[in-house]
Amino acid sequence: MKKRRFVLGALLSMLAATALVLTATSTAGPQAQTAAFKAAWIYVGPHNDAGWSQAHDGGRLHVQKTLGGKVQTTFKENVPEGPQVAQVIDSLVRDGNKIIFATSFGYQGAMAAAAKKYPNVYFEQATGTQTSKNLAQYFGAGEDSIYLSGMAAGAATKKGVIGYVVPFAIPEVIRHANAFALGAQAVNPKAKVKLVWTNSWFDPAKEKKAAESLVAAGADVLGQNVDSPAAGQYAQSKGIPWVGYDNDARKFAPTSWLTAAVYDWGPYYLKRVQAALAGTWKTVFYYGTIKDGFTDIAPFGPKVSAATKAAIAKKKADLISGKFYEFAGPLYDQSGKLRVPKGKKLTVKELYAMDWLVKGVIGSAKG
Repeated sequence: MKKRRFVLGALLSMLAATALVLTATSTAGPQAQTAAFKAAWIYVGPHNDAGWSQAHDGGRLHVQKTLGGKVQTTFKENVPEGPQVAQVIDSLVRDGNKIIFATSFGYQGAMAAAAKKYPNVYFEQATGTQTSKNLAQYFGAGEDSIYLSGMAAGAATKKGVIGYVVPFAIPEVIRHANAFALGAQAVNPKAKVKLVWTNSWFDPAKEKKAAESLVAAGADVLGQNVDSPAAGQYAQSKGIPWVGYDNDARKFAPTSWLTAAVYDWGPYYLKRVQAALAGTWKTVFYYGTIKDGFTDIAPFGPKVSAATKAAIAKKKADLISGKFYEFAGPLYDQSGKLRVPKGKKLTVKELYAMDWLVKGVIGSAKG
C-alpha cells in the first residue's frame, strides 16, 4: 500500500501512521484511500495449468482489467491442501488483502478458521459448504455441463467403454462422474464409464498413466475431472476422442477434442470485489447455472457430428428451461439399488453429500 506523505511535522506523521493502520484493517464503507484495494486468489495448481486454476485466474484478470487502478490483485499458486494453506492466508492478510478467494475444496477448513481469526477480511471459498458472516461459498451446476459433455463422449464411443480420469473421491467429483455417465448413456444406453483415481487435482504424470491404463482396459474415449491436459495429449497421440474439463483446451488435442464443461468465474469475482469495495459485501451460497452464464460447454471439435451437436443443444435448452434435470428419478446405483425414486429430484444439498455411483460406472466411490 502506498504511504501518504505528510510534511507538517511529527504529530501529523503519527496521525498518518494511525490512519494507515485503520485503513488496512477496516472494510466498512467505500474505500476512501487512494491506494488500490487488494484482492487475492489461492490456487491448488499453477495459474497456467490449462484447466481449473487457469480458469480461475482468467476470472482474476477480468477483475483487474475491469476495475483497473482501483484494485491490486495477486495469486498464490501450487498451494497444497494442508497446513500450508493457513500460512498462505496469514501472509496474504499481512500484505493487506481485504478479500481472499480460495479455489479448492481442501482449503475450506483453513478458510473457516481464518474467517474467525480475521473478522475484517472477506473470505470466499469455492466448492465448499461452510458459511459465516465473512465467509461465502461459491460454485455451480457444473454437473449440467458435464452431462452435456458426456453426451459427446457417449456418441463417440464404438466399444461402449469410456475412460474417466478422476482426482479425489469427494461428493463434488462423484456427482460429476455420475453426470458424465448419465450424459453418455443418454445417447448410448449401453455405455460404461470406467474410473481411475489419481488422488491429485493436478499431476500430469499420474493423469497420463491413468489414461494409459484406461485405454489398455478397453476405453476408446477419454474424459476427465482433473486439471491438466495430459490425458488429452495422450488421447491425441493415440487418435482417441477426448472430453476435457474446466477450460477450452482443444489446442492440446486438436483432432481428438470433443468438448468440455467450462466455467466463467469472471462475472462472479467482479461482482464480489465490487461489493467489497463498496462496503456492501454479504455472505452468500452461490450456485451458478448454464442459464446465468456461469457454466457451459466449450466449442466442439471435429469429431462431433451434426446430429450429436443438435442433441446436445436440445438437452441444453431443456436444462435451462427446467424441462430436464439429470438427477431426477428413477436413478439406480452400481449395485442396482434404487437411489432416487421416480418423481423425486435431488436437491443441491443432496448433491453435496453424494457418495454413490450410478449404474454403468465401473470403479469405487471410495477412491
